[in-house]
Amino acid sequence: MPEFSYLFTAAALGGCVLVGLNPTRRGAALAADIERADCQTVLADASTLALVPDGVPVLDVDGPQWRTLLTEAAATVTGDAAAHVPEADPDDLVMLIFTSGTTGDPKAVRCSQRKFAAAGAMLADRFAIGADDVVYLAMPMFHSNALIAGWSVAAAGGASLVLRERFSAGGFGDDVRRFGVTYANYVGKPLHYVLATPERPDDAQTSLRIMYGNEASAADRAEFARRFGVRVVDGFGSTEGGVSITRTPETPDDALGPLRPPVAVVDPDTLAPVPTGEIGEIVNTSGPGVFDGYYDDPAATAHRLRGGMYRTGDLGWVDGDGFIHFAGRLGDWLRVDGENLGTRPIEQVLLRHPAITEAVVFGVPAEIGDRVGAALIAPGLTGAELTAFLSDQPDLGPKQYPTLVWLVDDLPQTATHKTARAAVVSALGPPDWRL
Repeated sequence: MPEFSYLFTAAALGGCVLVGLNPTRRGAALAADIERADCQTVLADASTLALVPDGVPVLDVDGPQWRTLLTEAAATVTGDAAAHVPEADPDDLVMLIFTSGTTGDPKAVRCSQRKFAAAGAMLADRFAIGADDVVYLAMPMFHSNALIAGWSVAAAGGASLVLRERFSAGGFGDDVRRFGVTYANYVGKPLHYVLATPERPDDAQTSLRIMYGNEASAADRAEFARRFGVRVVDGFGSTEGGVSITRTPETPDDALGPLRPPVAVVDPDTLAPVPTGEIGEIVNTSGPGVFDGYYDDPAATAHRLRGGMYRTGDLGWVDGDGFIHFAGRLGDWLRVDGENLGTRPIEQVLLRHPAITEAVVFGVPAEIGDRVGAALIAPGLTGAELTAFLSDQPDLGPKQYPTLVWLVDDLPQTATHKTARAAVVSALGPPDWRL
């Protein structure tokens, strides 16, 4: 809703703190988020008003009280007063953004003025965003991607901003044409969803020139660039901001970017750098980066910074040319026959099969260690076809071979289009195939 954009501006200029609440959270979970962030008032529109727990002060931004408050406030701002804003320190707290909660309960990340201003200016300069550009914002505004990779870029470049109430794969192309969009951001699978819509002969004949985000597959990035004639840039980072990895033109399609200090890949227990080709945790060896800590949660903050490093909780490995590859989350680490395995490389192999549109790999506890399980969206795929396909993949080691397979119609997603891995595993029954 436009009000979120107005409130974000007000927080940046007026010294208050905005909290982004996730409307897909419900009941006690949403109430806990509101309490954890010390919200004094919740603003909601007609579509979310009923979600606000009883007893929480709430303002309906579609109602007459909100309009009256805005009218009265506007009447008090005249002349030079309208241009005056208080001085702000780059380290001033301006927003609390909850993590996605893909691996546990969301935590409220403290976000300073610097986190938005510095990133916005850097990206606007990197992509030459200026007053003639139109930035398209369809990702949820309670999440860091929309505000850091979208809103702040438009503000820093002085560009126009198009706000869409919610992302629509079918409406994406029409919006680009209607508003003359030149830059859009994404997170999760939006590129994949847009590519599933019918191709038009004029898809590459639009004003769009940059798509920037994270977590798109190499195949989707390449196909999106071909179909729409744009530059697709996929980065690596998180709401916390402790580690950022930037792709270069030389970066292989399946890598995140070059390994550059202070980023390192280390053994999670010893914190020693792991050898080339071995899986470890991606960290910032110099400390917190731009991570300002979790709000009112010193224990979680200390855990994130244990060992004097910022710990991403993400697994990676470095190839012989010095590029980092993502291997999954630390909690997704599999142990098969005494060897540690990441889930992401196995998922990338599975996604090569033309019938497999989505794949989630996870460990299934065995008597000793794990067995490799996989949940697949793969209409028409047979067990024999999958077995033959896997046996033909030269980079799939014998310990990486999925032996338990589930066929599913869909995979639950978070509000930011990330696969909710824990929800996938908890909802599964007996496997469809034992390979």
